Order: sequence, then C-alpha cells, then structure tokens
Amino acid sequence: MTVLELKNISKVFYSKTQQTVAVSNMSFDVNEGEFVAIIGPSGCGKTTILSLIAGLIAPTEGEIVTQHANAIGYMLQRDQLFEWRTIEKNVCLGLEIKHKLNAQTKEYADELLKKYGLWEFRKRYPQELSGGMRQRAALIRTLATEPDLLLLDEPFSALDFQTRLEVCDDVYSIIRKESKTALLVTHDISEALSLADRVIVLTARPATVLTVHSPGLNGIETPLKRRESPDFSAQFELLHRYLHGEKNEK
Repeated sequence: MTVLELKNISKVFYSKTQQTVAVSNMSFDVNEGEFVAIIGPSGCGKTTILSLIAGLIAPTEGEIVTQHANAIGYMLQRDQLFEWRTIEKNVCLGLEIKHKLNAQTKEYADELLKKYGLWEFRKRYPQELSGGMRQRAALIRTLATEPDLLLLDEPFSALDFQTRLEVCDDVYSIIRKESKTALLVTHDISEALSLADRVIVLTARPATVLTVHSPGLNGIETPLKRRESPDFSAQFELLHRYLHGEKNEK
C-alpha cells in the first residue's frame, strides 16, 4: 500500500525583490514498510521536501497524498531533548503536546524505553547520556506517538563517525522491529545505501527527481553489514556519478 505520494510538487519562495524555486515538478511515492532515502547536492531543497510532507509549509503547485495525514513523526538533525527534563519526561513530550498522555500511552512509552535499553536511564537527564543514547531517546519520543510515517532529517549529522555507525544500526533495528515506514533525508551516500530499500536522487536546485535507485542489499541484516558488502563500493560510485549529473546506470 502506498503511504505517501507526491504528485508534481513545486515550491516557490517569494521575497519583496525575487522568487526562488526550491522544488520543481517532483513526483515520488513511499510504500508501507519501506525505508526510503533522499540524497542530493547541498542546498538542493531536501529539508524543504520534508517540511512540505509534514505540512509545515504548503506546495505552490501539485498534491501530496498521505494515507495517515495525522500520523507523521518528524525527527530533526539534533535530538532537541530538553536538558531540564528527565529522559522519561522527554520521551513523553510529544504525547503531552498532542494531549494524548494517559495511562495507556505512558505504558507504551515505558515499553519502548525497556525494549531499547533506556529504562534504567529514564530518571537521568540528557547531559548524562552519550550522543548515541540521546538519539535513541529522540527516536523513542517520536515513536511514542505511534506515527505511521517517520520523517528523518539528517538525524545522525551531529554525531562523530564511530557513534554515527552505531546509531545507524540502532535506529534501523528499531524502525524495522516497530514495522514503521521511514523517509530519510541525508547528504551522506554511504548512509543512504546502508539504510534504504530505495534511494531517491535529486538534482541541484530547483530540486526534482533525477533517478530512483534500488541498492538490492535488503537481505543483509544491518547497515554495518551492508557497508561490508562487496557491492557497496560500486553502488557508492554509481550514486556519486548521479550527483554529478550522470543519470544512466552503468
């Protein structure tokens, strides 16, 4: 089942003196249970696309169709945990904002904390946790509201390389175990290949879809193992060529 469909989306930003076309005639879809990544040149409008899907801004033209319009979770570049709230209270923040915090939803949030190794840290504060644990807490906060579609805006970019590898495995495992559909924006080709079922490659601004690539690494169980695959470097080079304007697969 198609969870998300973008139909000929364009977005123009206007100022007093000029107009900037950020997205032009973009179409793609995301199916239930898929992990899809979006890559593209720096400044091409990747975050704008997530903002459009989340309903934070409206498209200038085109249509965005979601099967579950009110069940979108958005995970930002930084964990955005409040330092004065415990991990437990941070995880429940989305439920509080949506006025959905009750005994049942609190029990589900507690289950996630137990399931993914943060239960014993629930009374700690964010500054007492490692970067990887903070990101795990941020993901649990997003999952606690039970979204059907997760939007991930470069959620590993603030981490050092080694932590990033570990957290990629963590996040991938949690999303798969919870049977969630995910759309990841990243500037990192390796990250996209190691996580995604499909990779959408964008052109330079104004962004449109250059090509959609299927890595074919789905049988490999973790992102780290995917990176060790003999096919990984060749696929990296292929996507690197795409980002430099070569559309046809070799």
